[in-house]
Amino acid sequence: MKIIPAIDIIDGKCVRLSKGDYGTKKIYNENPVEVAKEFESFGIQFLHLVDLDGAKSKHIVNQKVLENIAKETSLQIDFGGGLKTLQDIEIAFNSGAKQITIGSIAVQNPEFCFALIEKYGSEKIILGADCDDRKIKTSGWLEESNQDVIDFIIQYQEKGIKNVICTDISKDGMLEGPSTDLYKNILSQTYIQLVASGGISCMEDICKMKEIGCSGTIIGKAIYEGKIELKELRNFV
Repeated sequence: MKIIPAIDIIDGKCVRLSKGDYGTKKIYNENPVEVAKEFESFGIQFLHLVDLDGAKSKHIVNQKVLENIAKETSLQIDFGGGLKTLQDIEIAFNSGAKQITIGSIAVQNPEFCFALIEKYGSEKIILGADCDDRKIKTSGWLEESNQDVIDFIIQYQEKGIKNVICTDISKDGMLEGPSTDLYKNILSQTYIQLVASGGISCMEDICKMKEIGCSGTIIGKAIYEGKIELKELRNFV
């Protein structure tokens, strides 16, 4: 199972939110490149990099951070946040992203996203299924849709999507454990590679995600708050 630390960016700095609320912003490091290098020094191979400014403003903002991390490390970066145009997606790939995560645009403009899957292939495009009470939310989790998360995933599975990051917003940044039942439901009704995101608080949570069949786990605040030490993750990487 992939261990994927997260770096969320606001104003070029490494931050974490609680339940996606921008008002709860906490800065953990002024230099995200330092954070990424530390991850790599413990054997981490993957990074989930989120442009929170981009998600809010609906266009890419922090591509320079992406570029710098890609230059300074060998981490395989998946990048998301505000990617709504072909131009922004090209900027992300040209700045060093190995994969991009499509979230809001996947809800708002499915035909555009189906074309992206055709153009770049299913290995480069990850579906971001961010939900609260099983309903998909968009635009930095500020806007709600009526779309059920499993229906949403199946719609994209039928168009060739293989990799899905599912975040339960109610769990994100709360350190209260992940949405195990939700992930079990998704895995029982689809055949995608599922990365669990939101609520991971300890090594037991990670083991549970592996046990139920997730292909990866994104870990954020648990690392920054010292609930999980990077050296503990060596057994997984």
